[in-house]
Amino acid sequence: MTTMYGIPNCDTIKKAKKFLTDNNIAFNFHDYRKDGIDEALLESFFTQLGWENVLNKRGTTYRALSEEQKQTLNEQNAKALLLESPAMIKRPILVNENKYYLGFKKEQYQEIFSL
Repeated sequence: MTTMYGIPNCDTIKKAKKFLTDNNIAFNFHDYRKDGIDEALLESFFTQLGWENVLNKRGTTYRALSEEQKQTLNEQNAKALLLESPAMIKRPILVNENKYYLGFKKEQYQEIFSL
């Protein structure tokens, strides 16, 4: 089963969900705010995608960090920040057949699902 991770009010999530629905692809949606996120799940994202790729540096939550926090980011303190503020996780993260994909691009999804 395909699982998409994110927050529902994100425009990119909306586009990705619409793509999957329009193409009759069954998926589960894991809402960080409702369903939560634990260290094991976040660790799997880091292992598969790299912690620096998982961290969303374009969002308002990241931009609100102090310069010192940004300058001293490493895997350990990034993990703590993302567990505390899952909105800082780049989205969507899609897990399909034990493969992890980050972000949404129509062409990439067409390739993933052989459309």
